[in-house]
Amino acid sequence: MSEARSPEPRAFLWWPVVGYLAFIFALSSIAITPTTPEGSDKVLHALLYGGLGLLFARALAGGWHGVTPRIVLATTLFVALYGASDELHQYFNPPRNVEILDVVADTIGGGLASIGLYAWGIIQARDGL
Repeated sequence: MSEARSPEPRAFLWWPVVGYLAFIFALSSIAITPTTPEGSDKVLHALLYGGLGLLFARALAGGWHGVTPRIVLATTLFVALYGASDELHQYFNPPRNVEILDVVADTIGGGLASIGLYAWGIIQARDGL
């Protein structure tokens, strides 16, 4: 008789989120960042916060499956707030500056990532994957 494998404890899902938040904080602590072509830093913000959105939605859902519209909304709001706090952190780290468009890019990245997980769950359920 084989035993069913128990799911990972929910607390275990939050450690990657905490580590990723610390990673973003550390990046924001760097005084001088590499130069990028005009506007491309917004793409980097969206990608970086997309990773946060994936991990945060996963932790809220209890795994990669089960992301709901409510989780998408909570993830997007959390990412927006963390992005804003990250910009505030940069204010105290000269010569870094505060840019509202960075927060917009952060929010879009995290929101799209969580929407992607939600959509993937719908596709999996529909196709029996």
